[in-house]
Amino acid sequence: MTGYRLIKKCGCARRGEFETVHGTVQTPAFMNVATCGAIKGAVSALDLKDIKCQVQLCNTYHLHLRPGDENVKRLGGLHRFTRWDGPILTDSGGFQVFSLAKLRNIKEEGVTFASHIDGHKIFMGPEESMRIQSNLGSTIAMAFDECIENPAEYGYTKRSCERTYRWLVRCRNELDRLNSLEDTINREQMLFGINQGSTYRDLRIEHMKQIAQLELPGYAIGGLAVGESTGEMYETIEAVEPFMPADRPRYLMGVGTPANIVEAVRRGIDIFDCVMPSRNARHAHVFTWEGCRNMLNAKYALDESPIDERCGCPVCRNFTRAYLRHLFKSGEMLAMRLAVMHNLWFYNTLTEEIRKALDEDRFEEFYAENIENLGKRL
Repeated sequence: MTGYRLIKKCGCARRGEFETVHGTVQTPAFMNVATCGAIKGAVSALDLKDIKCQVQLCNTYHLHLRPGDENVKRLGGLHRFTRWDGPILTDSGGFQVFSLAKLRNIKEEGVTFASHIDGHKIFMGPEESMRIQSNLGSTIAMAFDECIENPAEYGYTKRSCERTYRWLVRCRNELDRLNSLEDTINREQMLFGINQGSTYRDLRIEHMKQIAQLELPGYAIGGLAVGESTGEMYETIEAVEPFMPADRPRYLMGVGTPANIVEAVRRGIDIFDCVMPSRNARHAHVFTWEGCRNMLNAKYALDESPIDERCGCPVCRNFTRAYLRHLFKSGEMLAMRLAVMHNLWFYNTLTEEIRKALDEDRFEEFYAENIENLGKRL
């Protein structure tokens, strides 16, 4: 049996378990972004085991371009290809189509766009996205949707939501067909629907009500952290949350900072992903319980402390701030690897500590103790 079980609540904050064919995810959870089947910064699926990762997220668009989703299928799917044996979520490719493609043509059938690699023309619609994700064999497939930038014009946003709903119905029908085929890698692949509507409260609520009627295995809030203020993001979550099915996991796409995660959990979100921990790490910015450190700062040149005194990650157990600064200053690849591993451990530990606080009925105390420091730059 797969599905979500709500264990307990503290206000809107939820403690749950999400059972999948590839293992059970304890929620709230952070998904580690392995865009092309690997975390940027020389971190492999085997490393993820050591840094408390529960879910790996891979990118449909990039894997379709290379090595090609049909090649991944021939090689046994993403689990066999990357050697990650836990749950994998693949995004639909929609966000990349709208963010990377300079030239694109949106029609009811789907989107024609130019590859960002070599410019060749590609068509992707709901059925194509589902077929690519089925070839990849992920645990969770995301619906193909239109992600629009904020601010967006009301009329266009409304039409986009209506089209995204029609695309979602097509995604569901195509995935049902694919899951019935004998040669499908994961015939229990689940589909998550995505709520859109920019920062328009009425459009967000109406769209969420519509997609909830499809009774999908999970639901995401998309189209946030793309130009709106943090306050607008939180207001949008608060508007949508009462209309999200309580017995399904809730995923906030592409968010965010440690403080964003704690705030969104407080507003009823279960699952997160973001490139921030790995991207910031590659630029020498590391997260700690005291705030964010820039490891290039001269004050760390002779500092023999670990990155974070409270951290138990393999990096903090073995290396100093001085050494990490030296690696960055010397342009050593090891600098990025160590910083990425630390940041991902931190994010996975953050959600672990949130779960523990919920289990012990002290989430509000955890929030009060940590929210200010989590947003600091040291």
